[in-house]
Amino acid sequence: MGNMDAQFKTKRRIVLKASAMALSAALLATGLSACSKGDSGSTEQHVLRVGFVSSNADSEQYYRQQFTDGYELTHENVDIQIVGAVNYDDQRYEEPDPNKKQPDIYAEVKKMMEGSNPPDVVIMDSGVLKRLVQDNMVKNLDSYIQDNKFDIEDIVPSVINGIKDIGDNSIYALTPTFNSSALYFNKKMFADAGIDQPTDNMTWPDVITLAKRIAKGEGKERKFGLAFNRYGSDPFWDSQTYAAPLQLKMFDNTAEKMTVDQPGWKKVWTDISDLYLNKIIPSQEDLNNGADGGIIKDKAVYNPFQGDLFLSGRVAMSVNGYDYVSQLSSVKDAAAKNPKIPSVDWGVVTVPQFTEVPGVGGNISLSNLMAINAKAQNSDDAWEFIAFNNGKQWAELKSRSTYEMVSRKSFLKPKDGMDYNIEAFYTLKPVPPQDPAIDKLYQDKPNLYQVQNIAQQLFQEVLQKKKSVDQALKEWQTKGDVMLQKIKTNPNGPLEGDGGGVIGEPRPLD
Repeated sequence: MGNMDAQFKTKRRIVLKASAMALSAALLATGLSACSKGDSGSTEQHVLRVGFVSSNADSEQYYRQQFTDGYELTHENVDIQIVGAVNYDDQRYEEPDPNKKQPDIYAEVKKMMEGSNPPDVVIMDSGVLKRLVQDNMVKNLDSYIQDNKFDIEDIVPSVINGIKDIGDNSIYALTPTFNSSALYFNKKMFADAGIDQPTDNMTWPDVITLAKRIAKGEGKERKFGLAFNRYGSDPFWDSQTYAAPLQLKMFDNTAEKMTVDQPGWKKVWTDISDLYLNKIIPSQEDLNNGADGGIIKDKAVYNPFQGDLFLSGRVAMSVNGYDYVSQLSSVKDAAAKNPKIPSVDWGVVTVPQFTEVPGVGGNISLSNLMAINAKAQNSDDAWEFIAFNNGKQWAELKSRSTYEMVSRKSFLKPKDGMDYNIEAFYTLKPVPPQDPAIDKLYQDKPNLYQVQNIAQQLFQEVLQKKKSVDQALKEWQTKGDVMLQKIKTNPNGPLEGDGGGVIGEPRPLD
């Protein structure tokens, strides 16, 4: 899987570079440079500073290809400077020190924005934006949109509504792209089983019922009803993915008391453990047991897509990102040349919803939100930069990518030569950002991630039938309360009696 990840990242860099070059050339060809201030009377050279949450030695090239090259090429009198709030190169060559406190990312963002030479534009994810809005550190864009008659009617409703939810019904940022997932399904498996295919706007109970009906067989011949990603994962993390729209909390807003021995958590753990225990979802063992789908008459057949049970025709429904469309397309092309390679007749519908939060999907992320710093020294150019990157010409060119989706719905069309329900990826609203108070707790107390380590082990014990869901959650509540008290006195370093391991580094907010 590591090789596949590396290949994907390399391919993505190539695609992004080509996209930036195409964007620049096309914008020149269409004469968009006439929009620049340099062509409207002002020829004075000046600087626009664009800030990002994090940076390193490699990131500036990516940022320029993705966001700034086209703008600079069509605005010859503007020089763009890129600045990052947290420079991870500072930590790259340091010896790991478990007692060293990790940087407070949000505090570093604020420091960058309030410095003597602050960025004019800041690009971030929804979690950071929410905190900046609360602290009055970014400008309301409603007046810019109205005064410049900037078209937001063409922006995907789920994106613009997600932005408004962050800003208490006001717009403080725009994003040219977003990432999303949907529920892919194997048409043939449903037809063979005589079961109706999934449809848009289904609830999780409905989809789980479908998954149970279609699952059948034993061993290597087992057909599974559902998967939460292409290559399998830890059951506990599947439960987290599943429950994302419910926004269940593990602990209170002071991180001193666990909140997991509750009906909401019990329902989630019961649902997911039941799917694993009844082999509706493939386990890691199932993935390793004939998962390549390339065994013909007991003879192994090379399969470059091995390990993907959906492509192998063994999983009926799978939650995957928009980039999976490209994978399915390449598989179809390869299968046309080599009959030994499996191909899938697939469709796609919206991710299932919870009745408690209708219309909300768990897999839409807004990660390139562009806002104007309240202390910007060049607000007019900052707005023009945002308008340019969120405009129709930019969207038309960027829509050729299938790794992320453009926010303008008029340019959201299926990949060339394909026919699928693209609306499934942007019909639902994104899950609101996590409470900023919880984000700050994770920054102040990196050891909080160890609380999840307890849950992973307990979830495995439920699947091994050593504990009931009730027993496991009560134990998580009790052990978690003890750990939270330890973390209160030692928020950063190793904790006595827990092995001293932290489950992952503090997750970046960008």
